[in-house]
Amino acid sequence: MTDSQVPAAPTPAPATPPATGAIDVQGPDFAALLAARLCHDFISPASAIVSGLDLLEDPAAQDMREDAMSLIASSARKLADLLQFTRVAFGASASAENFDSRELEKLAQGVFDHVRPTMVWAIESQAMNKPSARAVLNIAQIAASALPAGGVATLKGVTAEGRFLITADSLGARARLRPEVLAGLKGEALTEGLGGPWVQAAYLHALVRAAGGQIAVEVAEDRVSLACWVPA
Repeated sequence: MTDSQVPAAPTPAPATPPATGAIDVQGPDFAALLAARLCHDFISPASAIVSGLDLLEDPAAQDMREDAMSLIASSARKLADLLQFTRVAFGASASAENFDSRELEKLAQGVFDHVRPTMVWAIESQAMNKPSARAVLNIAQIAASALPAGGVATLKGVTAEGRFLITADSLGARARLRPEVLAGLKGEALTEGLGGPWVQAAYLHALVRAAGGQIAVEVAEDRVSLACWVPA
């Protein structure tokens, strides 16, 4: 892939100084918010599996057995996809230093399989270091969340001058980012809004900055563009 195939990235803004009262990304409060976010992601499919099992055990609901089995199967797939995605996106797969972009595509697609928007993966087959892998997966999930009414999120990446540039363009009706996500992407503290969306954005900002890279975002009508670079 050449530079001409990658859209111009939003200009990264200077790093925002930590706001007064900002949560330390190394501290227990941040860890608690991150754990709560992951539990929120997992509880929905896990609860659906339990509901399906309850239907199977209910003598009065035997006519719904097929629906119950379908619910269990789809929810189990969603839970497995989220667990595999999270293991890499949030760093549990710490022993691996490099990741195959084709495997990362499968992990990202596992998230998009359970939401309205679709994904276009335009990153060539290559080995990606740990910061790049974590960044691209988190960007993919944030790009999906930017399209609540559906649309297309296109992810591109290119290595140039010792840097790996990642861009994600989310196009669709009512494309938007929550204010707390924008704050997290800038490295700002959560002052209002939901902690779950903020903590992922703050985590992405922290990991990119820790790797020596930069991140930027642009929001326009029916379009959200994310970009970052990290050392290749």
